[in-house]
Amino acid sequence: MGACMALCSLASCASCLCGSAPCLLCGCCPSSRNSTVTRLVFSFFLLLGTLVSVIMILPGMEAQLQKIPGFCQGASTIPGMENQFNCDVIVGYKSVYRMCFAMTCFFFLFSAIMVRVQSSKDPRAAIQNGFWFFKFLILVGITVGAFFIPDGTFHTVWFYFGVVGSFIFIVIQLILLIDFAHSWNKIWVGNAEEGNSKCWFAGLLSFTFLHYALAFTSVVLFYIYYTQPNGCTEHKVFISLNLIFSVIISIVSILPKVQEAQPQSGLLQASLISLYTMYVTWSAMTNNPNRKCNPSLLSLVSNVSSSEPTPTSAPGQVQWWDAQSIVGLVIFLFCTLYASIRSSSNTQVNKLMQTEEGGSYGGEGEVGEDDVRRAVDNEEEGVSYSYSFFHFHLCLASLYIMMTLTNWYQPDTTTQAMQSSMPAVWVKISSSWLGLGLYLWTLLAPLMFPDRDFS
Repeated sequence: MGACMALCSLASCASCLCGSAPCLLCGCCPSSRNSTVTRLVFSFFLLLGTLVSVIMILPGMEAQLQKIPGFCQGASTIPGMENQFNCDVIVGYKSVYRMCFAMTCFFFLFSAIMVRVQSSKDPRAAIQNGFWFFKFLILVGITVGAFFIPDGTFHTVWFYFGVVGSFIFIVIQLILLIDFAHSWNKIWVGNAEEGNSKCWFAGLLSFTFLHYALAFTSVVLFYIYYTQPNGCTEHKVFISLNLIFSVIISIVSILPKVQEAQPQSGLLQASLISLYTMYVTWSAMTNNPNRKCNPSLLSLVSNVSSSEPTPTSAPGQVQWWDAQSIVGLVIFLFCTLYASIRSSSNTQVNKLMQTEEGGSYGGEGEVGEDDVRRAVDNEEEGVSYSYSFFHFHLCLASLYIMMTLTNWYQPDTTTQAMQSSMPAVWVKISSSWLGLGLYLWTLLAPLMFPDRDFS
């Protein structure tokens, strides 16, 4: 890869900033498709904003900024440079809210512009697949403007936008996991039929067992640490219902009639969905403001009392790097990358994600006049994914990142602090139920509508 990048001169890459997506590769990766490269670059914008948010929420950032002469309000010793920036706005949860607000507006803008683009022949497709330098300037401009938004009720209002958007994004994450599990199962079963069947089937069985083992272990730990004999009724209901639902989808996935209508369905998919459901359940319970039902991870590991002050007790400080937030970021990164490169053959998932069947408009790299193979424009006959929906997906991802980095805590307008809230609990739990319902639909739809093609 290093040798590949070395072939690209600075001049050619600079000219690519205003060109199309294939040009971004500078002819170095000929097997790439225009649609894939574009999605990867937009995802890079999202990840870049996420990285900035993570940096600005790190502890001690405000103290470091105070050391810069003339940067923060009241810290300047240089005449004419007083009161330049309000540093408590560009660090902590306020910076995360503003950064994610900028990314949300950026992707929503492109989602609106790209409505009903049918092929790369549409003039708007050139905007989608090119002009990257100007897109970056637009994102930077919106970000700078976001930091001048007055506090007021902005954080409270944007919190509820984040809750709704994150609810939808969690469901989308589960759809992507369903698609990944279907593709995983299809590839490994196909390899088993073509070659060493024992090896591939052993791999499928091992991962299925691992997923179920982790899910069952999670349930046991949830009952031990997140419930009380005479309390925490909500947690008992959440854990029990999601355990029952996971058992139901596992049984349905291997029913003879379902297997006949959906040969690719199996326990691998059900086990992965069950494990993800348990993660969402855990994530929901960690947002319960009742500390007796929501012990801190530190207290579980080192027997430290959960009643001790936490970093969230100070205004503007949020400890986002707890276990469930880190797991959430890992799943987010995986789903974002997968959404950028996915090429699915699952009809139902493609309908839900508004994408075409994988390989419909595929192609190899084309040879240009300079005899250099470049990425092919694989969307001349039709787009391989909905431009508008893809940007809407990234728009929701920006809101999800905002909620994850702030632990889904609700801003308190009176104390300027962050606190847990029950709305976040119900949003996560209800999204897990909706996701399980969607997976169950992918299993039962071929039986309910036998005349339709659900191959």
